[in-house]
Amino acid sequence: MANDFDVQKIIDYWIESSDEDYKTMHDLFHTKNYSWALFIGHLVIEKLLKAYYAKIHKNYPPMLHDLRRIGEKAGIVFDDNKLIIAETISQFNIRARYDDYKRDFQKLCTPEYGATWIENIKEIRLWIKTMLSD
Repeated sequence: MANDFDVQKIIDYWIESSDEDYKTMHDLFHTKNYSWALFIGHLVIEKLLKAYYAKIHKNYPPMLHDLRRIGEKAGIVFDDNKLIIAETISQFNIRARYDDYKRDFQKLCTPEYGATWIENIKEIRLWIKTMLSD
């Protein structure tokens, strides 16, 4: 670790970036861009997990996108429900990004599906933010 490493600055960066993405997620949802809203929702959670990793390990987070793996590396114990939610949200990163998955994912992303998963993202987001504030 470099002498000029400022762990709080890293934590703040990830939290602020996540908060900006959270707004963007809602904006995309309200403009009926459901698949992209969920993709950004993945980033919301990924960034908060990286903030938590930095808080716990006093180091830069791993360059991963899988929410379960980031959480495990940070020492988070997911209950069964949160594990299922995290693993599903991780799939939004892949399905929204790669063309061969994109069309099927867009068909899956109805307003109802999007609203359900936005709620799940909100729930996980608040859970991680609680851990960050401890």
